[in-house]
Amino acid sequence: MYDLIVVGGGPAGLTATIYAIRKRLNVLLVSKDLGGKTNYHLALPWIEQYQVIRGLELVNKFRNELEYLDFARHMESVDKVSRVEDGNGGHFVVLTRGGSELPAKAVIIATGTKQLRLRVPGEKEYMMKGLCYSALSYAPLFIDKKAIVIGDGDLALRSAAELATIAEQVTLVSTTEDLLSTPLGKKLKGARNVAVLPNRTVVEVKGDDYARSIVLKDPDGKVAELNADGTFIEMALIPNSQMIADLAELDAQGRIKVDCANRTTCPGVFAAGDVASGFAEQVLVAIGEGAKAALSAYEYLLPTL
Repeated sequence: MYDLIVVGGGPAGLTATIYAIRKRLNVLLVSKDLGGKTNYHLALPWIEQYQVIRGLELVNKFRNELEYLDFARHMESVDKVSRVEDGNGGHFVVLTRGGSELPAKAVIIATGTKQLRLRVPGEKEYMMKGLCYSALSYAPLFIDKKAIVIGDGDLALRSAAELATIAEQVTLVSTTEDLLSTPLGKKLKGARNVAVLPNRTVVEVKGDDYARSIVLKDPDGKVAELNADGTFIEMALIPNSQMIADLAELDAQGRIKVDCANRTTCPGVFAAGDVASGFAEQVLVAIGEGAKAALSAYEYLLPTL
């Protein structure tokens, strides 16, 4: 029986695990990989990696520690987390893709989100080569550059607004005009360096060593090519939360509801990072959330230690 199982090996999960180890908890991290979103770095022809603030030094430090500590990690995907009544207050069982059943007194879910994709020719080939899913992380690098944002919701609006503060030109490509009715949408529509192309569908991504353009189709079937220095797909984030849906309450977007101490609605289950109902999908935010969740879980476990 573990004191704590952390599900997810991204910034939040790595941080939570290391904090738990330092609290001398019997902890196990369960994940298909270590590093999560930090394993992917956007390559742009005019930048060096040191110019991007990612919290990579801290994440890599924690990852290196866990790569050394074999006993503290189990490299496999998780399908479900369930609660078992045992006469001693109950415990949790983490069921992995390969059929392992791992018991624990408490669980931290730090499984992040997955991005809704375009699924068009060129997307896979140019991913992280001038094309990516995180404008908020890379917007400061687009001084005097041209950027494209693709998406229909708040995520696309926030990304376009962030880029518009620094880029020469931002083009927001959407399949609908509905998002322009919000206050932020109206502000973007009136910005001098923002162009909005509603009712357009992306049919292809083109480039050489990097993504250089996207091909759009309008409602009449006419096709046009749009060039840019960088393209960001900001369609939607889908939380990896279904494994816990039977135990903890989710919000309208599918994120796990948490309080200020990262406690879910199920005692003994905590959540951190992008999968939780926090603010801003950023690595540095996830690191802080992971630390907070581990300290909260430690407090919960104290009577049993």
